[in-house]
This record gives sequence, C-alpha cells and structure tokens, in this order.
Amino acid sequence: MKRVVLKLGRDKSLRRRHPWVFSGAVARVDGGPQPGETVEVVAADGAFLGRGAYSPRSQIRVRILSFDPAVAVDEALIASRLQHALAYRARQFPVRPDGLRLVHGEADGLPGVVVDRYGEFAVLQCTATSAERWREVIAAGLIAHGGCRGVYERSDAEVRELEGLPARCGVVRGAEPPPSIEITEGAARYRVDVRGGHKTGFYLDQRDNRARLATLAAGREVLDVFAYTGGFTCAALAGGAAGVTAIDSSHEALARARDNVAASGFAPGAVEWLEGDAFALLRELHAQGRRFDVVVLDPPKFAPTAKHVQRAARAYKDVNLWALRLLREGGTLLSFSCSAAVDPALLQSIVAGAALDAPCAGRIGAWLHAAADHPVALNFPEAAYLKGLQLERG
Repeated sequence: MKRVVLKLGRDKSLRRRHPWVFSGAVARVDGGPQPGETVEVVAADGAFLGRGAYSPRSQIRVRILSFDPAVAVDEALIASRLQHALAYRARQFPVRPDGLRLVHGEADGLPGVVVDRYGEFAVLQCTATSAERWREVIAAGLIAHGGCRGVYERSDAEVRELEGLPARCGVVRGAEPPPSIEITEGAARYRVDVRGGHKTGFYLDQRDNRARLATLAAGREVLDVFAYTGGFTCAALAGGAAGVTAIDSSHEALARARDNVAASGFAPGAVEWLEGDAFALLRELHAQGRRFDVVVLDPPKFAPTAKHVQRAARAYKDVNLWALRLLREGGTLLSFSCSAAVDPALLQSIVAGAALDAPCAGRIGAWLHAAADHPVALNFPEAAYLKGLQLERG
C-alpha cells in the first residue's frame, strides 16, 4: 500500500486517535497516491498509525478511516459506519424528527461526510476526498437502510476548493426532492429549500436551542439577529412572544422567513422585518431607544480557520456589545458561535469584554450546544463547533 511517512515526533495526535494528518507533519509520500486513494500512515520509525484518504491539495493531507492494521478501508467498512450512524440516531430519537442529521463527519467515523434528512429525502454533502471516494456507497446505503426516497447532493461548500474538488449538486440516488420540504418543530413549521438553501437547507444543529428560546419567550419582546430563514423567530412566536424583530442582510432569506411564519400560522404583523447589515442596524435600534427582553445572536462563521480568530473575536465582541446595550435589565441573551476555532472559553471572554464595555453585569445561566444528532467523538473535539451561552443581563 502507498504510504505517508511522518516527521519525527509528529505522531502524537494520531496515537491519541485524532483523525487528521496535517501537511506540516508529513516527511514524505511513497508511491504517488491519487486524490482520495487509501494510504497507510506510519511514524518516522515505520510503526503503523492508521489508514485513510490522501488529499494532496489540502492542509489536512490524510483523513484517517481506520486505526486498526487488521481493518481494511473498503466498501464494507464505509457501509458499516453508515449503519452505525443510523442506529445511533434511532436510539437517540425513538420518535424521529422531520429534520435530522444522519451523519456528522468524523464524529461518525466518516470524515468529510454530512447527511441531513428532511422528511423522506436525504441531503448529502461531501467536503473532502475521503467522502468523494465513497459517495456512491453512502448514497446506496441511505436508500437501502435509511428509508429515504431520494438522495440529493449539495457538495457546493467553498471548502471543497481546498481539496481540489469542483462544486456538485443534484440527485445521486432515487427521487428528486420537491422545491420545498416542510418540517415541523413543535408549533413551528419550516419550509426547507434543499436545492438552494444554505448548507443543506436548514440549521438542524439549533433544534434544541430553538426549543429553549420557546420556553423563554412568552410575553416578551424578542430580537433575532442574523435571522436567516426565521428558525429562532418562529420558535419565539411558538413560545408566545409579544413580538419579534428579525434582522438579516439577505432579502431571499427574509422572504423564506416570512413564508415560515405564515406556514406556522402566526400573524404576519407579529414580526418586524429589518433587512441590512446587522452591525449597523443594532446601532440604529439603540439610537432609537429600542430595548428588548430577549436577544438571539446566531452569526455566520466569523472564523473559518484558526488564523481568522483575532479578527473574528473583534466582530463577536462588537455584536455582543450592542446586543447587551439593547437588552433590558433582567433580559436574556442567547449568544452563539459556529466557528470551531473559537472555543467556549474564548466566547465567554469575548462576551465578558462586551459586558464590561456596555457596561453591565451578567450571569451565565447555561452553556448551549448542538442537538444530539450532532455528536462529538472523544477523539475529535472539533465536532463541537457550535457553542453558545445563555446570559441574564444584570
């Protein structure tokens, strides 16, 4: 088998079973493997460390699929990993939600693979050569064992460029999904555009946090910043919010959010829609003397990689500063970051700095995470990309 030999002393993370081999750890590559081809990774002394998919263009040069020298990386292994992922969701969700993540990449032993299910359709996203090589096996397994009518691919994320892979969308197996698939969460209904929506069409990772907001919203004025297609807006209305102000820069996203409010049966006048730059609009609201009982901040990924953290921290601080200034005393802030490079300690430090400048006091009521269908493997903490805190303004 073709081999990737590591530099001396660069094998520690693999011995802890972290599945990524970075380019800087590689001493040499033997045999000229092709993108996606299975290679054997060995330490400087030749000791076996694992087998995985080779990616010559990516900073993550190899994604490990097996740490066991007796386990081959083949169709049977990939099919087994998929079935284990499906079985885990069946145990976690005896009553399956309409929208559910079926595969969460490395956390399910399938690096670069994301599968979200909406109704009877699965949406597959392949973001690495490791996923690209096995896409047909995964799609076939979703039809055979996942009970899906069709598998639609949304492999159009920018990260594919780092792997030297072109964008690709379309039906992989089975039937083509309709233009809109309706899913239900409690009293809220969401119409998901799996063909053109962001990522796979919806943010399933925030399911539990939308439910939390519903318990906090009764009779309160809610500000939903970076509202996208209205997930938190509808959850607030479902919880009995007195009113919601929703901010997003995308005209198309707000149009979809209006559709979701209507589909859920909520009065259109219950929401004030503000289209534009969130940072500027928060300042305008403050200048107008507006105040809210609950503020939700669910911004996009400000730090796509570790090198962007410093700049992202400034953006996170700014948006949290103005959110706190708009929050009434005793009000609740739900502040999120989906940047894996921003860890919980840094997020807390950023929000603490924002509170100092606001100025105000605050108490953390809870740390918030993704729903259980987005598991975190012990050897891959990066899967816990979504983190948030529930803060009460003093």
